[in-house]
Amino acid sequence: MKAVFVSAAMLCSLCAAAFSQAITTAADFFKSVSDTYAGIKDYEADIDIAIGKNRMQGKVSFKRPEMMRIDFSDPAEQVVVFNGDDLTIYLPGSSAILEQNVTGSGVNVATSQGLSLLRRYYTVAYDSGQNAVPLDDGSDELVVNLILSRRSAAEAFRSILLSVNPETKLIRRVQATATQGTVYTMDFYNYRLNINISDQRFIYDPPSSANNYNNFLLSE
Repeated sequence: MKAVFVSAAMLCSLCAAAFSQAITTAADFFKSVSDTYAGIKDYEADIDIAIGKNRMQGKVSFKRPEMMRIDFSDPAEQVVVFNGDDLTIYLPGSSAILEQNVTGSGVNVATSQGLSLLRRYYTVAYDSGQNAVPLDDGSDELVVNLILSRRSAAEAFRSILLSVNPETKLIRRVQATATQGTVYTMDFYNYRLNINISDQRFIYDPPSSANNYNNFLLSE
């Protein structure tokens, strides 16, 4: 009888060990995503952006440590460039160039730097468990959803939903809800990783006919 109890105890221990190994905490999963982006030197991807009812489409280019460029196809010819120090936005509809010196930007969530900032200022939990679920209702594309909640009221977004491809650990969608309720959604797809993007990609020469507005983020 003692041998039976010992065998049963060993079996329970083995089952508990196997069960614990199958569990990946949200923090560990988030770290694996961050580690993936830490190993990416540069990338290009297609991007869809929705701010409320407004929709935009384009191509995003990123190069470490903090250079980013978005060339929009809708609205056509609109450009956003950040070279690590200066942010430039060209608005063809208004024939305007907006420029701003930006320090310590954490320019894009889908970067190692951006993810590090999120880990510092937000708590991480699974939104729908550790198992992959459809990106949208009826979609065949599966993602793991993480919900990030701000640690203090000082953060601009009260919550951020990250949808991550469980195989590649690349961010598929970012959905951020601002304090006033506006929802910002960014979809990333068709990633092209480590393609040796030149620094020249992040030098933008806007049309000379456009009007310049410097320090637009600080203007009244």
